Amino acid sequence: MANHKSALKRIRQIAVRRERNKYYHKSTRTAIKNLRNEEDKTVAQENLPKVSSMIDKLAKRNIIHKNKAANLKSKLSKHVNSLG
Repeated sequence: MANHKSALKRIRQIAVRRERNKYYHKSTRTAIKNLRNEEDKTVAQENLPKVSSMIDKLAKRNIIHKNKAANLKSKLSKHVNSLG
């Protein structure tokens, strides 16, 4: 266990950030799953910018790697464009 006040505060901050990052990551994964399951092209095209923005925010916060974010966005846009 930490002995210094600053170390105790750091532990509290890390716990808060971990919970926040888990929430952002899980909500983005759910949005990606919903977009992949979408059958209507117009609805998918409306949701694609929102999901792309969520992915960019994860990469900006270093929750996921920037290359993974780029790959996800590319695959999602290809999927939306392939809808009939």
